[in-house]
Amino acid sequence: MQMIILGSGSPLPDPQRAGPSTLVRTEAGDLLFDCGRGVLMRAAAVASGAGALRGLFLTHLHSDHTTDLNDVITSRWVMSFQPSPLRVFGPPGTASLLTATEAMLELDIGYRMAHHADLNWRPSADVVECEGGQVLAEQSVRITVAPTDHAPVRPTVGYRVDEGGRSVVIAGDTVPCPGLDELCAGADMLVHTVVRRDLIEPIGLPRLTDVLDYHSSVEDAARTAARHGVGTLVLTHLVPAPQPDAEHEWVERAGEHFDGTVVVARDLLALDVGPG
Repeated sequence: MQMIILGSGSPLPDPQRAGPSTLVRTEAGDLLFDCGRGVLMRAAAVASGAGALRGLFLTHLHSDHTTDLNDVITSRWVMSFQPSPLRVFGPPGTASLLTATEAMLELDIGYRMAHHADLNWRPSADVVECEGGQVLAEQSVRITVAPTDHAPVRPTVGYRVDEGGRSVVIAGDTVPCPGLDELCAGADMLVHTVVRRDLIEPIGLPRLTDVLDYHSSVEDAARTAARHGVGTLVLTHLVPAPQPDAEHEWVERAGEHFDGTVVVARDLLALDVGPG
C-alpha cells in the first residue's frame, strides 16, 4: 500500500500546493480522499486519473476539499467507453452535492452528448453517505469511517484504510476527538491537516484566526499520533504553508510530543505504508 499526497494546500491558492487530496494505492485500486483544486493534474503526474479510481472518499463538504469534483466527474465520463459510475463515499449531504454538481454541468453534458454519437449515456455516481463503520471491503482492502469534529461544519468524517496488516488514516479537517482516536488505534500512518497558532495569531485577521478553533495544531496532531502508537505522522493542508527552509520547525514542534517519524507533506510526496 502506498500513500501519495496529490494536494497539500489549503483554501489559500499556492503555486506549489494543489488543494487537499490524498491518493492511496492498494491491491483493490486507487482510492482518492478529497478532491481539491488541481487534483487531476497532480494525479496525472503519478499515472492515475479519474477513470482509474475505485472510489472517491470525501471527509467533508467544505469547498476547498471538493473544488474539482466536477472535473473528476466530467473526466471520468468523457474518457470512458461505457457507463462507469463513480463510487463516492462521504458524510450526509454528499448526495445533494453530487446532484447539484451534475445540475451545474447540465449544459456541458448536453453539448458533449450532442457532439459525440458514441457518448450516449450521462455521467453518474453511486453515492454512499456514511458516518461510521466499515464502508468498503474488496480483496484484502477494508475501509472504515468514523465521525470527526470540525464544528460548525457537520457532519465530518475520517477514514482508515487497512490492507495486509498495514493501515493509513486520513483525518481530514478536525480537532482531536473520539472518532479520530478510534481510527488511529495502532495505525501505521496518520495523514493529518494542521495549522500553526503561533504564526496565525500575530496576523490579527479574524478570518484567519477563526480557523484555529476547528483545526488541529501541529501539537494536537502529534499528541493524537503518540496516543495511539502511530508509526508515521504526515502533516498536510498546512496553514500557513511553510517555506522549504522552515519545514524543520514543523517537524520539531511535532517531535516534542511524538517520537515516531514526522513528514511535512508536499505535492506528489509518496510513502509506502507499513512498519519500518
